[in-house]
Amino acid sequence: MDEPGGGRPGTDPHAGTDDDVNLNGDGAADRPADDASAAVGEETVAASAEDTATAEDKPKAPPPPPRRRRRRSFWRELPILIAVALLLAVLIKTFALQAFFIPSGSMENTLEINDRVLINKLVYDFRGIHRGDIVVFDGDGSWYPGSVPSNSNPFSEFFSNLTSMFGFGGSDVILVKRVIGLPGDRVACCDAQGRVTVNGVPLTEQSYLFPGDVPSLVRFNVVVPANHLWVMGDHRSVSDDSRGHLGDPGGGTVPQSAVLGRAFIIIWPPSRWRILPIPSTFQQPALDKKAAAGAEPDLLDARLRPAGPALPLALGFAGAVPVTVLQRRARVVWRRRRESR
Repeated sequence: MDEPGGGRPGTDPHAGTDDDVNLNGDGAADRPADDASAAVGEETVAASAEDTATAEDKPKAPPPPPRRRRRRSFWRELPILIAVALLLAVLIKTFALQAFFIPSGSMENTLEINDRVLINKLVYDFRGIHRGDIVVFDGDGSWYPGSVPSNSNPFSEFFSNLTSMFGFGGSDVILVKRVIGLPGDRVACCDAQGRVTVNGVPLTEQSYLFPGDVPSLVRFNVVVPANHLWVMGDHRSVSDDSRGHLGDPGGGTVPQSAVLGRAFIIIWPPSRWRILPIPSTFQQPALDKKAAAGAEPDLLDARLRPAGPALPLALGFAGAVPVTVLQRRARVVWRRRRESR
């Protein structure tokens, strides 16, 4: 007979319930814990993903700007440029080239009034003075009172040229003439045809003498002393040259040490631009044979005036610009190398 509760005989009415409980304890009861762990894992993954997304979405800091290199402004470079240009200008004027202004007609028509000529100061360091050269020289101590110029040391020449660029110092008797006789030459006037002779060889001077001039109205016969020159102007009728100073020290000749340089080109005005060559009459080989031991017009001595600092300064600036550029490039390269270490 069945007991109340509807259970089967011989069975525990609570057996099914306990089994269910045990089953739940061994299986279903554990599932919520697994679900909780899974939830925690998912939450952790979600948090990691959120962090990753946040990290990806967060804008990156911009890279630091490159360090700006300090560059000197134009006004800081300008004094250096001027100093370099002035230094080069004085060096050029002292040792290489110098411009002079022609104030008189004693060398016409070769050199006319207001011409600007450029003299080469280096040429006589490589060759001797030649007959026919047009030379610029200092007349102190030979034609005019004063001491005979000497080859002063480079420092005094540099200082003298530096001050003369600003209108101070400088000689007042700078002259220009053509060399006719060298040391040891016998220079005379005139032969039967009225020509000047050098070592007995007549000179054909029509190519450079002023039109209508004769070689000389003054008679002379001079042996040029050692280290001296006999010089004459191309406009013979008005030129105060060696002929007019026969009674002066040196017999009218000029010390070679007084020569500043050779005039080799007319640079101004543009219409007068030309090279000043040695006339062909001075190329005669026989000239190298050395010798054995009425009122006249007003004479012009052709005293020259420096043509001003424009040309040497222009040359100085022309040299200073590339020097300044090169030193700036060298500074940049050096800085880059130092930063790359």
